[in-house]
Amino acid sequence: MAKSKEVTVEERLRSLYDLQLIDSRIDEIRNVRGELPLEVSDLEDEVAGLNIRLEKLSDSLALIDSQISDKKNLIEEAKTLIKKYSEQQKNVRNNREFNSLTKEVEYQELEIELAEKHIREFKAQIEQKNEVIAKTKELTKEREKHLKHKKGELDAILSETAKEEEALLKKSEDYKKKIEERLVKAYNRIRANVKNGLAVVPIERGASGGSYFTIPPQVQMEIGSRKKIITDEHSGRILVDELLAAEQKEKMEKMFKKL
Repeated sequence: MAKSKEVTVEERLRSLYDLQLIDSRIDEIRNVRGELPLEVSDLEDEVAGLNIRLEKLSDSLALIDSQISDKKNLIEEAKTLIKKYSEQQKNVRNNREFNSLTKEVEYQELEIELAEKHIREFKAQIEQKNEVIAKTKELTKEREKHLKHKKGELDAILSETAKEEEALLKKSEDYKKKIEERLVKAYNRIRANVKNGLAVVPIERGASGGSYFTIPPQVQMEIGSRKKIITDEHSGRILVDELLAAEQKEKMEKMFKKL
């Protein structure tokens, strides 16, 4: 039974740096999109909220119209009763009956006054709500226009980068399978803890990439020997030498062009 070939430290470093270059390219693509997906989502929620508001306002107007109709019916019924009681007053036999009918007429007149007052109030509410509806419609139209513009921007970016991003994500997963699980976990942990997502960096001018802390010459020699995985004591990033970084960058740039 053939033994599986042992992976050297140098091969691990190259694979880790390749993975970093792939993930950094994915980060670049996503940075181009920036906050656009969130902006689009927020605008969609805002437009949906405005449409719900318009729907509720419309339902409210329908209810007020119904209430006005009820009050108008009440007025007509009261007028009919007034006419009826007035006719009955002509045929009363005593003052008590006359006074009783007079009170009924007065009650119906008060009902008419109250109903008319309510109708005026309802009409004022309608006027106010129509103003709110007009402003809400104007705002909705403006936000829908803005949403369409932002969606267009996002769709344009996605159409340019979606295929490449999908291919890179697959490559990232493929490269992670080549690397020991403990190293992948360490790499992911470091990426999550640094702002720019750089977990594997080359030495640049005697310091780790993106850092101002100088690395001692002895440590630089150890990194250059590629005999063990060394991390920056300040940032925790995995360090590789400049030559290895340059070689892997050239290799990965060729791969990116083919995607």
